[in-house]
Amino acid sequence: MQPVRVGIVGFGFGKEFIPIYQDYGMSKVIAICKRDRSELDAIGDQFGIEYRYTSYDEMLKNDDIDAIHVVTPIMDHAPMSVAALEAGKHCACTVPMGVTIDELKAIIAAKRASGKYYMMMETAVYTREFLYVKKLKETGKLGRSQFLRGSHQQDMGLEGWPDYWTGFPPMHYGTHAIGPLLCLAGARAESVVCHGSGRVSEERRRKYGSPFAVESATFRISGTDLAAEATRSLYETVRQYRESFDVYGDKLSWEWSQIEGEEPVIFEGGETCRRIQVPDTDELLPADIAKYTLREQIVDSRHVSFIQGAGHGGSHPHLVHDFIGSIVEGREPMPGAVQSADWTAAGICAHESAMKGGERIVLPDFSKQDHE
Repeated sequence: MQPVRVGIVGFGFGKEFIPIYQDYGMSKVIAICKRDRSELDAIGDQFGIEYRYTSYDEMLKNDDIDAIHVVTPIMDHAPMSVAALEAGKHCACTVPMGVTIDELKAIIAAKRASGKYYMMMETAVYTREFLYVKKLKETGKLGRSQFLRGSHQQDMGLEGWPDYWTGFPPMHYGTHAIGPLLCLAGARAESVVCHGSGRVSEERRRKYGSPFAVESATFRISGTDLAAEATRSLYETVRQYRESFDVYGDKLSWEWSQIEGEEPVIFEGGETCRRIQVPDTDELLPADIAKYTLREQIVDSRHVSFIQGAGHGGSHPHLVHDFIGSIVEGREPMPGAVQSADWTAAGICAHESAMKGGERIVLPDFSKQDHE
């Protein structure tokens, strides 16, 4: 069977996926796109990639490309995803799916019209930690879920991020905190109440009109008796980077560690608890890309090598496996277009609630989009 031929637009983080696609037996990167010609050629030479573009529009005209992987700045995600689908390409895109409800609807419409697949490449639902807890739930060890909580906290003012991030509304980039909760619940959020807390500087507030240092949301989960809570901060709030989720069941509960480097905690009834080392997930993948799930690779007795492409909790090869697998097998990826929209809209509507003083906002049901 001919491998799925992939074009990638956007690099830095995007470069991490090239060796995974190249090693995977069912895919091959044949095209890359980047505005800077010298950097484009350096990447192309490094990985032996034939087609090289400084224009995304020109890249989409290449009939040899089956699928596009978008790894560009946030404001480009939805327009580029729609363009890829309208050009007859399958599309994978880094988070978030878009920044408005209309953008999410446009991607779903383009996906359905094209007959191609769309996947938001949400790393948080393919980390070794998430896959471990997902198995606890599927095997009944958690019991009945009672509450879910997520957080994504960082201080982007310390790291020299591009200007478009300045003052970005926290929950507009909330899928790392929200996605694991909705995925474990197996349902969408039907409504949200969100409160903003604290204030960022006037300079950071000016660009997007978002005043809050922290946004904390509570979601009602459709068709269940569950609530879920997610907290997000981007600027002027001191906290070590944390991208976490907690799950509380009636048989067992899981909490992320408070400090990076510490192991997570399992609670097993009464007040019994223990720290655990979550295993790597290499056994879940084909042998040709299993190494990319590993935390580290021992080169010899003294040296440790970190594998390019093994970032974000070993999630990258799982994302590639599911995206390419969906194309080869003719099935929806996880998350597909509707599920991706549900997770992204939860953050967009949470920010709207915060801006309206904690007003309850009902989320759109994207599964009914064709019937509206």
